[in-house]
Formats: sequence, structure tokens, C-alpha cells
Amino acid sequence: RTKESPLNPPLPAAEADMAVHHLLRRGISGGSPLHPLRGLLLVSQELGWRQASSAAAGDAVAELRGAREDVKQLLKEKSCHPILVRLGWHDAGTYDKNISEWPQCGGANGSLRFEIELKHAANAGLVNALKLIQAIKDKYAGVTYADLFQLASATAVEEAGGPKIPMIYGRVDVSAPDQCPPEGRLPAAGPPSPAEHLREVFYRMGLNDKEIVALSGAHTLGRSRPERSGWGKPETKYTKNGPGAPGGQSWTSQWLKFDNSYFKDVKERRDEDLLVLPTDAVLFEDSSFKIYAEKYAEDQDTFFEDYAEAHAKLSNLGSKFDPPKGVSLD
Repeated sequence: RTKESPLNPPLPAAEADMAVHHLLRRGISGGSPLHPLRGLLLVSQELGWRQASSAAAGDAVAELRGAREDVKQLLKEKSCHPILVRLGWHDAGTYDKNISEWPQCGGANGSLRFEIELKHAANAGLVNALKLIQAIKDKYAGVTYADLFQLASATAVEEAGGPKIPMIYGRVDVSAPDQCPPEGRLPAAGPPSPAEHLREVFYRMGLNDKEIVALSGAHTLGRSRPERSGWGKPETKYTKNGPGAPGGQSWTSQWLKFDNSYFKDVKERRDEDLLVLPTDAVLFEDSSFKIYAEKYAEDQDTFFEDYAEAHAKLSNLGSKFDPPKGVSLD
């Protein structure tokens, strides 16, 4: 490039040198040196491709950042942190590590937007989450549903006072309802053998006991509604006036604040207005789970550290990324 202009900015020297070096090697390996003009043309093409790719990546990051800001505003207006966390979890939680093919393996691929999956028993009420974020999806058409579900979930945790989650983006969406996973891959609230059930479901995803307990700590947010899950009271002193739609039974008294109070409350079980499911209680009954549950009840920093790591791992399960290593917003 011989002339600088707003449409033809100077290229960083290191990038230009690298491209030239790459093309000269290509010419040498082909058995003949490049003609100077031919070499300049190839360099120009090579750098054009790279700059186009870089611009596309920049646009994607800008859209994701815009979507994140809109999610933050939605959280302020609607206090919908719990259902957005659940949305991301339930899209990712269908992953089966024993299936190598995508998207048959399930996971964070945006399939939860289809009616057939929204009607799975474990997803009752999640259509409301989809309605909440659909306007954001429409505004940022370049953001996939798979990315938006996970972005909304992580942002909800962070905005509720939880840890910063090391997220990456670039997930590819499935394209049709017949690519949805079969029903029955998500955990149940009151199985006959809670510890065995939790391990069956989460081990299938490739998660371990520490991650099971850490992720269970997200119950510090939200409420269980009997009309959706069959569990919980219609309302309690903590939920009868909202915020958001009133009703349901929460695990903690401040159910829009992300902290370690879930572990303290499940351990003490002093308040009948706070929910304890069989899969909650077993965290302090099973010898392996109890090690982590006791630790998290005592040390919020450790809980936050382990939770952030587990949440990030969950959000990537079964995802196909473009670019392959994903992109970070930070």
C-alpha cells in the first residue's frame, strides 16, 4: 500500500512482515520465486482477508457487548436474574459427553428456543425467559441464541453480586427443532436417590462432585413455584410481594442476591419459609458432597472461585465455536 487514507490505513509493520514472509515461503515451496508484482498482489489479498476477518470479529464483539448492556438494563427493570440463570443452565445441561457428534450431544447450542424443547417438563416457565430476551436478540441479529442464553445467565449472576465468570463466545446455533435433545437429561428436584441421581446427571455432562455442589449454590437466587415444578409453597413472607411476579418459595431470604447464604440456610434449616429440596439436603448428607458444602458455608470467596469456574465449564458444554477458540469480551 502506497497511500494512506481513512479507507486504507497504514498496516502495522509486524503484521505486514508476517504476511510477506508467509507468501514468500509459499512461493519458494512452490519451486519458483514470486514475481515482485505478483507477490505484492498476493500480499494485498492476504492482508485484505485478514483485515476483513478482523473487522467481522470486531463487529461480533461489539454486538455481544451491546447485548450485555441491554441484559443489564433488563435485569434492573424486571429483576429477572433467576430465570435468566436457569435459561442458560437448561440449554447447556442437556450435554452428553458420551455422544461425540454435534448437535446430537446436546449442550449450549440454542436448541431451547424451539417449542418442542421448551415443553419438556424441566423447562416449565422458561418460555417467559425467552420472551424477555427476544427483543435483545432481534436488536443484535449477529448474536446467536446459544451465546445470548449463556451471556444472560452469566450476566445475571454477576449483576446479583456474584463472581465474574470467565466467559467466551462464538457459539453456533442449531437450525431446526429436530436437532433438539430428547427429554430427560436435566436433573429432577426430588428423585428417590438424590445423590445417585445428581451424579448420574452431572457425571454424564463431565462434571465432578465439587462442581455439582458449587453449581447447586446458584439456588441462592430464585424461587420454586409449585405450578411449574410441583415443589415449594405458593408464597412465603419473602416472596408474597415480589419483586417481580409475587409468589413461590425461595431457598434464601434475599433471593435476588448471589452469595453463600444457600449453604448456610440448607445446613441450619431453621426457617420453614425457606425451601430445602431432597437434592439440596443431600449436599450435607453425602460424605463427598458434604466436604464442599461445609467449605462453601464457611468461605464465600472459595465458593465464588469454584462457582465461576464451574459455571464457565457448564456454559461451554456441547458448544461448537466460530472461531474455534471463541472470543472474549474482556
